[in-house]
Amino acid sequence: MRVALFVTCVNDTLYPRTGRAVVTLLRRLGVEVDFPVAQTCCGQPQFNTGYRHLAEPLMSRYGRAFAGYDHIVTPSGSCAAMVRDNYPRIGRKAQAEGRGRRLADLAAEVVPRTHELTEFLVDVLGVTDVGAYFPHTVTYHPTCHGLRMLGLGDRPRRLLAEVRGLDLVPLPGAEECCGFGGTFAVKNAAVSSAMGDDKARHIAATGASVVCAVDNSCLMHIGGTLGRQRAAARPVHLAEILAATEDDPYGDL
Repeated sequence: MRVALFVTCVNDTLYPRTGRAVVTLLRRLGVEVDFPVAQTCCGQPQFNTGYRHLAEPLMSRYGRAFAGYDHIVTPSGSCAAMVRDNYPRIGRKAQAEGRGRRLADLAAEVVPRTHELTEFLVDVLGVTDVGAYFPHTVTYHPTCHGLRMLGLGDRPRRLLAEVRGLDLVPLPGAEECCGFGGTFAVKNAAVSSAMGDDKARHIAATGASVVCAVDNSCLMHIGGTLGRQRAAARPVHLAEILAATEDDPYGDL
């Protein structure tokens, strides 16, 4: 099985440790992982701000960069949802405008191969116990794209429940948005901040030392709010928890 890591812009630029954690985790599970250096942005910022035509070249590049791999795995529910939900929309729009079937065919080819990390672990590899060790109290925030567009359901919680030493505590108002929403946080800063404050209060109420999610973009927003409130909880991507072991523990807590 040949798997390509789609690391995403946010992780590549700000959270490279998450990408390394995915590689460590998958290799521990016997998966051959490559990192195609031709990968760039999936086009989500352009598409979500109304510039569909500017997203099309990035969609084409995605298809070229990940050609030939059995599966494409990403530690981002947001970017996985862009490919799975919006690439077909872009393809249909291009075809309706009389520009051929190229993008529609590309979407049909890459969509079934693109997986968010927890989907890949549970649905493709068929595992929930990945041999992880993380002796901390953790609460899980289900991000909007993972919850509503990908339908990740209980996959992340099932993986967390098998981590030795981890105490998983429920998050009040878990299904409420954290307020990030990409450019929403820029265009509607006051509303975004208020939503972030609500989420941070709920996290603090759990007593957890760690809040995890499948998207570092949301964790960035949550972490900033927690930091300003001087809260004890730290944001950690789910991949980094699953990659941690007794021999190679997570070192920043």
